[in-house]
Amino acid sequence: MSQALTFAVVAGELSGDILGAGLIRALKAKHPNASFVGIGGPLMQAEGLESLYPLEDLAVMGLVEVLGRLPRLLQIKKGLIAELTQRQPDCYIGIDAPDFNLRIELALKQAGIPTVHYVSPSVWAWRPKRIFKIAKATDQVLALLPFEKAFYDQYQVNCCFVGHTLADEIPVEIDTQAARAELGIKGNAKVLALLPGSRGGEMSRIGPTFLECAQRLNQQHPDLQIVVPLANEHRRAQLEQLLGAMANPPTLTLVDGNSRTVMMAADAIMLASGTATLEAMLCKKPMVVAYKIAPLSYRIATGLKLMLIERYSLPNLLGKHYFNDQDLVPEFIQHDCTADNLVPAIESRLYDDHSAVVAKFTELHQQIRCNASARAADAVLELIQP
Repeated sequence: MSQALTFAVVAGELSGDILGAGLIRALKAKHPNASFVGIGGPLMQAEGLESLYPLEDLAVMGLVEVLGRLPRLLQIKKGLIAELTQRQPDCYIGIDAPDFNLRIELALKQAGIPTVHYVSPSVWAWRPKRIFKIAKATDQVLALLPFEKAFYDQYQVNCCFVGHTLADEIPVEIDTQAARAELGIKGNAKVLALLPGSRGGEMSRIGPTFLECAQRLNQQHPDLQIVVPLANEHRRAQLEQLLGAMANPPTLTLVDGNSRTVMMAADAIMLASGTATLEAMLCKKPMVVAYKIAPLSYRIATGLKLMLIERYSLPNLLGKHYFNDQDLVPEFIQHDCTADNLVPAIESRLYDDHSAVVAKFTELHQQIRCNASARAADAVLELIQP
């Protein structure tokens, strides 16, 4: 009987905990006696992971916050490298969190442990020189999107496209009426979903413009229902504060969480750029995408030419890859993110025929629906058991 495999798996936030749980489950299906050690949340631990540190210790965003937690992060990094170097797992799998995981991967690869990075950093869009660091640190990158693999191939870095777990979770056929019933929305109502971002900075930069759009749409289309899912109580409080500062605030239906159900219930979606645009595409809804970053960051990024892409939303990036078509959805970035631009664009998505775009969304869904966890597990096992 062959010796049971040991996998070190480290996730840096809750989205990584979801991916990690799926991967552990898929690895156990092939190797029931495998053991798992690293850092993970409740989902990974429920699948059998021995978590050496709390996931919350890694889940930190923003420069100031990271600096404040730096001593603890360095302590975890040092402790993790020492523990895993001693244990000699068959493979280390870092899930996202590249600033943390790539450093661990480099040290363990130099110690002779095979390393995998699951979820490609956005080197194809931002700071492309990071690919050389990734090549040094990892034996294999697992990419969620096909154009990511194409970028790695240009640099001869091992990369496997595994598909996106969201595409596996969301059904190809969307039941809009069931979603409306769940939310208590009349079946024949015209519904706009408004998603101004899940982070405080996004809400502060984009929220006022989105609320101005909602105000105009209320006036021009009194029967339109505008539904806003809010990621947490902080975003709700922030939005309510923005509404309170308006002389004539729009009429909105606020929903705690349930963003996917709100998207499924909508006729169209106006949202901040990010992973939510992929989710909106998988829900087969016409959309308008907007984004603003801090003005100084924008000037630096454009001035130093750190960005490699002209389109930002995942539906457009996927459309370019599969159809050579950049504009499946309209994007309004930075100075173009104004109510004058957004309102007519969203009116078109609400009231005009966009069935051709929805058909392309369905085709893209099928292209990236690959049983991602199983493919990721196969790629890991192929690396360590060729």
